Amino acid sequence: MALVKDHFENYASIGWIKKALKMLIKQQITIREATPQEDSLIAEHFYQMWRDIGAFDDDINPNWLEITLQFIEQARRDLFYKAFVAEIDSVVVGSASCQLYVGLYPDVLMPQYRKYGYIWGVYVEPSYRRQGIAKQLTSMAVNHLKAVGCTRVHLNASPLGKPVYESLGFSSGNAMQLDL
Repeated sequence: MALVKDHFENYASIGWIKKALKMLIKQQITIREATPQEDSLIAEHFYQMWRDIGAFDDDINPNWLEITLQFIEQARRDLFYKAFVAEIDSVVVGSASCQLYVGLYPDVLMPQYRKYGYIWGVYVEPSYRRQGIAKQLTSMAVNHLKAVGCTRVHLNASPLGKPVYESLGFSSGNAMQLDL
């Protein structure tokens, strides 16, 4: 019986140590606004996000870096673009971008009725996933979009990201698609 009790206590202390380590890691996570000097890193995360969801190198334009940097520059100038990064021990381990959503058709509605934001490029390095980093990055992006007057936020979720966004209150909408 004493052997079982000792085994249980060792197991319990291992569980406690794991919890303490997780808390320590979470305490070291810093979420902050990205600087323009980090645009290349944001672009690299965007590229890696596409690779992680199954896009092959041949599927991605070889000028992806230049294209993404130009997009960010224009969005910063015209669409209230902001990016946020997650740091652990001064190393960036994740990022997310957001901006006003310009839409796919003429915007004839007044902004107080419909001013949409869009979140894109939410990415966390694989070894830092499942620690709530994507959720924190997305929350920062939502707060920025709310601050610039958005009435709704859109994003496209990967299958792995969908539970993260649902936990923040995002729901599936009426968007439909047909692959051709």
